[in-house]
Amino acid sequence: MQQVQKLPSPQVATTRFLAVGSLLGLIVLSLAWELWLAPLRPGGSWLALKALPLCIPLAGLLKNRMYTYRWVSLVVWLYFTEGVVRAASDRGLSAGLALAETLLCLILFTACALHVRLRLKGSA
Repeated sequence: MQQVQKLPSPQVATTRFLAVGSLLGLIVLSLAWELWLAPLRPGGSWLALKALPLCIPLAGLLKNRMYTYRWVSLVVWLYFTEGVVRAASDRGLSAGLALAETLLCLILFTACALHVRLRLKGSA
């Protein structure tokens, strides 16, 4: 007997899109910020390596794994904290990039939390 796969609701699809998009945005922002836009040192900074941990959950989000959405919603607070601290302490373009990081973190957290909530609500 063939099993029919249920399509996700539009809200679940939207939260997935926002989560993946904001995570990709954080990866690109982290690399661009520390390598080209406003690095700590001319020519780039080793701080660009902060983008590597963000690459790990990307596969899980793309495969729609519930566990990944849960732990990303916790890990994102480390990047949020960095953004808030650097927005308050840096000047110029770096402060603006820190605000962008903070905003992307808030979008990612909200999308992950809503995604988990909607999927659990749909399975109950």
